[in-house]
Amino acid sequence: MAKQETGAGGVAAIAEADAPVFETLVQMTLDTFERSGLDEETYLLARIAALVAMDASAPSYLLNIGTAAEVGVPLEKIQGTLVAIAPVVGSARIVSAARAIGDAFGLELPGDEEQ
Repeated sequence: MAKQETGAGGVAAIAEADAPVFETLVQMTLDTFERSGLDEETYLLARIAALVAMDASAPSYLLNIGTAAEVGVPLEKIQGTLVAIAPVVGSARIVSAARAIGDAFGLELPGDEEQ
């Protein structure tokens, strides 16, 4: 049986991607676009909507919105997706997503100057 790390050492291994957790995440992501049967734009908008629903962190938005921008998804479609899901996920999730997106891209949002 392999030696198991516990405590801070185990957490550090996960943070450094030196663990089966990271490999599992990579394997889960491979080929999901192809298997989804969606076009690239719809696939990325669905992922962004899921990030909002999960109250994702800034790096998740950076990766997915950055990819969407690279493939030509218009900003208006991303904004439209946020409007479309707002009644389902609620205003708190949308505001949280806006803050995380702003943080991810280094944008100054209204109210930042007061903090």
